[in-house]
Amino acid sequence: MGSEVLRYLNPRPGATIVDGTVGTGGHSLLILPHVLPTGRLVAIDRDQTALQLARKRLTEFIPQVTFVRENYRNLSAVLKDLRIPRVDGVLLDLGMSSLQVDCAERGFSFSKEGPLDMRMDSGQEATAEALINELRADELAMIFETFGEERFAKRIASRIVSERRVHPMTTTIQLARLVVEAVPPRMRHGRLHPATRIFQALRMAVNDEVGALEGVLGLVSELLNPGGRAVIITFHSLEDRLVKHAFAQGMRDGAWTVLTKKPVRPSEEEVAQNPRARSAKLRAIEQRSGLGALGTCPEP
Repeated sequence: MGSEVLRYLNPRPGATIVDGTVGTGGHSLLILPHVLPTGRLVAIDRDQTALQLARKRLTEFIPQVTFVRENYRNLSAVLKDLRIPRVDGVLLDLGMSSLQVDCAERGFSFSKEGPLDMRMDSGQEATAEALINELRADELAMIFETFGEERFAKRIASRIVSERRVHPMTTTIQLARLVVEAVPPRMRHGRLHPATRIFQALRMAVNDEVGALEGVLGLVSELLNPGGRAVIITFHSLEDRLVKHAFAQGMRDGAWTVLTKKPVRPSEEEVAQNPRARSAKLRAIEQRSGLGALGTCPEP
């Protein structure tokens, strides 16, 4: 959603922008030409491999880019360390990157066999394997229900606990096969693989993605300059609801103007080129100012 990000983030010459989920630098590459020659971009990611690739991709802009390996939930501390009081734009593109999905060793996907890892930050201790093999059935079911909206959560969790008594769960394919066996036969051959929601839920739990989002949503108002904008792209209904409600509350409190009455969705052309974008939802706000805010974007 590159064009949509530029439209709603509205980067301008001299602006200081935060890309809190820089990944391999795709959005930053689009943003940087708009803030030159005196602007600045703070590129944050908890994934060291992604950050290294972003550095290579953005080489020509290095003087204007500061790379930080950190969780965006700690954005306030990052900016304090960089002596940046407030910024003109914050972008968060939540979920997984293709780099993570396509690397079997990271354990995010069941399309290839790999370890049950799922850590975005390889330095953290908690892994999907630890959760699967150590949590009680009710705890696993809660994760599957909350983050995966899985209707057979209890059934799958019970099957996992029974199986791990005999064979500890260690690989993505092992878990995916168990999930298929655990759901009713009529649910095994639908459009969506039975393990999709389980893997999504585990990834979100391992990386405390909801906690990170809730944390940063509480910081947005104090981080933005008057007229500054925040753009958040979500891929999960729970995350979108959190953003929607936080943005609505901030508008009622007079902190900002909501620029997107409804979530902005990717175009049909983009979904055709990148099917992973089909569930993306973009929402944006603009910080209010006593001097008057920047013009808002018309609804698409």
